[in-house]
Amino acid sequence: MIDRDPDVSAVAAIQLPPPANDCDVSVFTALKHRRTTREISSKALSAQQLSNLLWAAWGVNREAGPFGQPGRTAASASNSQEIELFVALAEAAYLYDAVEHRLNPVAAGDIRFSALTPHQRGVDAKAPVQLVFVVDLQRLIHTAGFQEPGLQDPEVQKSYYYVDAGLIAENVYLFAAAFAMAAWFHNCDRARLARELGLRTSQRVLFAQSVGYPA
Repeated sequence: MIDRDPDVSAVAAIQLPPPANDCDVSVFTALKHRRTTREISSKALSAQQLSNLLWAAWGVNREAGPFGQPGRTAASASNSQEIELFVALAEAAYLYDAVEHRLNPVAAGDIRFSALTPHQRGVDAKAPVQLVFVVDLQRLIHTAGFQEPGLQDPEVQKSYYYVDAGLIAENVYLFAAAFAMAAWFHNCDRARLARELGLRTSQRVLFAQSVGYPA
């Protein structure tokens, strides 16, 4: 049984502060220290740290990108931006709106546990932030960008959205390395998360990523 308040209307959106460029670590140094850390402290991230993390992962870095869409910090097929980043915190789960740099609530209560599979929950379930990577196939099929014939083929679609999710995940890894934080990209309870996030049939859970400070 999921012990949480199902009334998401009681949860307010979170307007994130503007991302702050307060890191002196070079890209080379971040690459040198990039690693997977599964033991993560329960210490919460500040609003500014969460803002910086989400912007680095999948934020808007220019208003005018390809095909009339804003540009993002990670590439996507024909700039379809088909990966949606859900953010599970202690109080609720949210969908990251990169254009407004805001978290919009989608599920009340703590669903971070669902971002781990049963065998992973014995490793660590304390991370303050669980990122959930979801693909919206409608965005990929109906992109405003270059309409490649392969975008209608389910197998070709997979090759795109798995790569695009990986690009975002690596941004998170480099951010964590630059700020002496911990990150772990992993599998998740896809069916349970789809129910808890209220996903449409065109949306599919792919992976999750735990982020916080090293334990």
